[in-house]
Amino acid sequence: MTASPGTDRPAPPLGLPEVARLQKRTSRVLMAGQILGGLGVPISIALAPVLATEVSGTEALSGFASTASVIGTALVSLPLAALMTARGRRPGLVLAYGIGAVGAGLVVLAATIKSFPLLLLGMAAFGAASSANLQARFAAADLAAPDHRARAISVVVWASTLGAVLGPNLSAPASRSFAGTSIPETAGPFVWAAVVFVLTGVLIAVLLRPDPLLTARALAAPGEQSREGRSIRAGITAVRSSPRARLALLTVAVSHTTMVSIMVMTPMDLGHHGAGLELVGLVISGHIAGMFAFSPLMGWLADRLGRLTVIGLAAGLLSVAALLAGTAGPSHGQSALGLFLLGLGWSAGMVSGSALLTDSVPQPARAAVQGLSDLTMNTAAGVGGAAAGVIMSQASYGWLNAVGASLLLPMAALALFTARRHPVDAKTPPPGVSS
Repeated sequence: MTASPGTDRPAPPLGLPEVARLQKRTSRVLMAGQILGGLGVPISIALAPVLATEVSGTEALSGFASTASVIGTALVSLPLAALMTARGRRPGLVLAYGIGAVGAGLVVLAATIKSFPLLLLGMAAFGAASSANLQARFAAADLAAPDHRARAISVVVWASTLGAVLGPNLSAPASRSFAGTSIPETAGPFVWAAVVFVLTGVLIAVLLRPDPLLTARALAAPGEQSREGRSIRAGITAVRSSPRARLALLTVAVSHTTMVSIMVMTPMDLGHHGAGLELVGLVISGHIAGMFAFSPLMGWLADRLGRLTVIGLAAGLLSVAALLAGTAGPSHGQSALGLFLLGLGWSAGMVSGSALLTDSVPQPARAAVQGLSDLTMNTAAGVGGAAAGVIMSQASYGWLNAVGASLLLPMAALALFTARRHPVDAKTPPPGVSS
């Protein structure tokens, strides 16, 4: 049994053509939500350090606002996964965007009354919207055929491009729109973000029907419909018992941590070598293009050549990126190329790792495992981002890139070991795992 269109009520079993049509509809809804929701985060996060400085009165605390957002994204991952495991994707995504909207409102209030603790609380809640954006990629894979999962994930990742590129450029007009009001101009983008998150939540609540996760469960084999395998503990057990799941988890975490650690310090290194703000913006824009614009290519490669092959490609791209960026010095062109490849390597690792993770665990445990993945990824990236500043100040940008590249060694080694020890085609789920 599955759900009838427009509801989550049981309906007769769906055939392959009906599932394919439902998957296309689900993907379109998730893409629309990703474009809209993806716009809300960067439109505000660009001014978070400035706002933190204004509220706290010191630049020393400017980085805490972004850090609080990353922590919030990580902390909400498991509760969000637990809710999705119990109730489906739609309630979890709607709640996460709702929490993000409330967080944006708290940030505006904190800016108005000059309360730094309230600002940090608001930024932590704001991070829930980022968690929703991340979880949307897994929702796209719920109903996808095994040999199309990576492409389904990659298309949703690609939909983030518009928001990632436009968001920072809308920060200035969003700020000016509150000139002359009681709301500080630097808090203006958070008002816009709150509205965007509410609209995204409404879109998901109305259009993401039937729920893709609940429908996938209804279509699963009878042996995989047990509620016993849907807990967070069962998800942890599923990862521990699957070498491929462990590799997928490591791939997503390492790719994200390497990217974040190098990327956050690149503007400072460019500034040390005479780059102006416009050039810095161009380099970061190229990096964002590498992250999102080519994700459909990475999805196609992961489906056609296999997950492990693209994980190897990710390790190679990230290593070359670290080499180019770390040795660029005053060569801004080399820095730009390094940052573009850094984004491209992140895309390869994120898409192939997410697809492999979904392939490698039983259907009941997937939502829990996916939440565990996002928790691990964001926690590791938060630590990496904080450590990057220390390495940069105590050593150099070159050493930072060397450390980032060293993180890739265990990922590459485990991928090679897994490919030799378990030479089953990575494009299909292992036996006992449903599509």
